[in-house]
Amino acid sequence: MSSPEVLFSEPGARWRAVAYGPAFCLAILLLEILTDSPVHWFALIFCAVLIAAFVALQVFAARRHVSLALTETELRSGTEVVPLREIAEILPPRAEPKFEEDWESARALGELSGVPRRRTGIGLRLRNGTVVQAWAKDHRGLRAALTAALPAEENGADR
Repeated sequence: MSSPEVLFSEPGARWRAVAYGPAFCLAILLLEILTDSPVHWFALIFCAVLIAAFVALQVFAARRHVSLALTETELRSGTEVVPLREIAEILPPRAEPKFEEDWESARALGELSGVPRRRTGIGLRLRNGTVVQAWAKDHRGLRAALTAALPAEENGADR
């Protein structure tokens, strides 16, 4: 059995971020060698390993808790999965910048206490009447993909 097609996804963080700290330490090392200054081998190697380890931990956590994927059958936000058949309506975005919509104070999907930093919420009304927030960096892309994935009568297009 094949897995459902992914319609939209965000990884949460990228593994290449782990290399940034060690690359910076390598640049400092090369600068020290080229300028005939004392080379701080131990300190630079220690810092490179320490920075890489901390960033790897952050990337691992972000890929688990801040990633999302929309398939033909479900929306996964962090660690929470919502079957698309349970989504009754995609609520409209904020009409006026000054005024907050009711859904913006709803529970965010996933294990986090709210919408993750640098992400924007999208209001969803579930079939049981509960209002929740899906979220994404590219919230317009997620909204478009959700609208396309849900039948027209379920995404608020007929209201």
